[in-house]
Amino acid sequence: MKKAQLLTRVGSFAVRRRRLVLALTALFMVVAGVLGTRAFGVLQDEGFEDPGSESFRANELVGERFGGGESDIVIVATAAGGDVDAPDAVAAGTTVSAQIAAFDGVDTVTSYWSANSPPTLRSEGGDAALVLVDAQEGSAEDVLGLAEDLADASEEQGSEVTLAITGGEAIGNAFGETIEGDLARAESIAVPITLVLLVLVFGGLLAAGLPLLVGVIAVLGTFLSLFVIGSVTDVSVFAINLTTALGLGLAIDYSLFIVSRYREELAAGRTVEGAVIRAVETAGRTIAIGALTVAVSLSALLLFPMYFLRSFAYAGIAVVLTAMAASLLSLPALLAVVGTRIDSLRLFRHRTHRLRDGFWYRTAKRVMRRPAAVGLAVVAVLLLLGTPFLRAEFGNPDARMLPESSETRQATEALQAGFSGDASEAFPVVLDGAGDVAAALDGLAVNVSGVDGIDRVETVTGTYSGGERVAEPGPASAAFADGEGGWMSVVPSIEMGSPEGQDLIAELRDLPADGEMFVGGDTAGLIDTRSAIADRLPLGLGLIALATTVLLFLLSGSLLVPLKAMILNLLSLTATFGAMVWIFQDGNLSGVLGFTETGTLDTTTPILMFCIAFGLSMDYEVFLLSRIKEEHDRTGDNDEAVA
Repeated sequence: MKKAQLLTRVGSFAVRRRRLVLALTALFMVVAGVLGTRAFGVLQDEGFEDPGSESFRANELVGERFGGGESDIVIVATAAGGDVDAPDAVAAGTTVSAQIAAFDGVDTVTSYWSANSPPTLRSEGGDAALVLVDAQEGSAEDVLGLAEDLADASEEQGSEVTLAITGGEAIGNAFGETIEGDLARAESIAVPITLVLLVLVFGGLLAAGLPLLVGVIAVLGTFLSLFVIGSVTDVSVFAINLTTALGLGLAIDYSLFIVSRYREELAAGRTVEGAVIRAVETAGRTIAIGALTVAVSLSALLLFPMYFLRSFAYAGIAVVLTAMAASLLSLPALLAVVGTRIDSLRLFRHRTHRLRDGFWYRTAKRVMRRPAAVGLAVVAVLLLLGTPFLRAEFGNPDARMLPESSETRQATEALQAGFSGDASEAFPVVLDGAGDVAAALDGLAVNVSGVDGIDRVETVTGTYSGGERVAEPGPASAAFADGEGGWMSVVPSIEMGSPEGQDLIAELRDLPADGEMFVGGDTAGLIDTRSAIADRLPLGLGLIALATTVLLFLLSGSLLVPLKAMILNLLSLTATFGAMVWIFQDGNLSGVLGFTETGTLDTTTPILMFCIAFGLSMDYEVFLLSRIKEEHDRTGDNDEAVA
């Protein structure tokens, strides 16, 4: 009763103060449009690691304490004549290296053409060399832009060396540009198609346009939320992908309920004001519970330490609450203004028919005649579709996720294919708190380099391979240590993203060391991320189950209904996870969807998909249950209410 009274007051306020509500809505859209477009400037392209993990600590120590680690920008310089040691190539490469070093914001440049450069910066074929660039704090994006301009100029002017840009900063920037472009294309396709579908549902432009307007409000509101949140904490750029799809989808769904119920109430003889208030009282309750269900499911992502996952919670909760608010306030105010003209601009009229003549009514009746047989068949099919998930493999996102036409991806593939060992997959091992730092690093380097799967190890005491030192330290080797500890760069001979690579990390972590040892790198981060997810998963699932049970109990007054709903949703998610492996891990639709098969799924994808898909499927469960309960309360006939 209290909820109904609250929704009655909400509907009454939207009707009485319609001009105020619409004026505030218009102001909100303007502010959200202006500030929300700045969201891309504050969003980050990382966040896949647990900041409390061993791998994160290793990477942090290397970067902040020793000034080492993965270079911000890696430039692959290819000699036009096929030999980087030819005089013309040496002159051009030296000039390029000096130009880059002169850029504002550059911290260090390590070039093959510099004095005492490591031979690993030369490709195995001798036709390419590397220039490694580290930027000063906050300057990486500007330095990347200058490097890209230099690369464009080298190609246009026919230089003796042509430049291709990769590295962490370049890959992250390429992801951001790709997402921004994909989002614009998705919106340009989704909005017109959605409008056409809404016209088919309602038969008129005005009735179809109102839900679409609410969808735009929800999307703009979420962009504004991401801008505000991203200004005070780390938020992943990938959260943008969720905004448009979820915003348009939920806002339109919620609006459909309000508009459809409003038209029903008008047809039943109510006044405009009475129809609006009644629509908010009835459909509004369903919308509120459905929105809270989705928000609670997404809020479970806040429990995980990776801000990549938390970012989807920020975006999802913002878009759900904005869609709910717009549907319960802005839309009723619009309906009060439109009044009986809701069916104006009609393009065609739907043919009316009796409910019992409908396809879904007849289908529901047939299903209820044989509930056990149909139920078992559906369960069997869903379980069968879910079996591919039993062989799921997990990995880190990398440049292969970029389009094949991406210059950054092409440069990354050239780096991986052309250089000895797999320098692109080198990872750090940090030793802290050792008594005799040099002796401790020497002993650890001997042990690490002797492990199968290791090509070489470089540290303050030299270069190691096969369990012994093979080269003396160079002038740059001193940067591998300070008075209290040091680190080593470990170059593997195997693919680190493979199961063998993950076993290698586990073996290295078991090696004895004089001091505290931290193993870093992408594969170590993958292992630690998987462990962090597993540790927090039971709490997240428990939160979702408890909140969903409470919300569905408030809707239905039954404990059996929430249990049934969760079982059905878990079964449907089983099929979703199986399809995810079959399509993306196995690459069966890569040609149709235009992506590159990597043989793995991102570690965070299953939990992300679970929270989003579970919330949405439960949202639709709420829609159905709400109308079934309303019809059952009216007629007392269970089968008729379901049909």
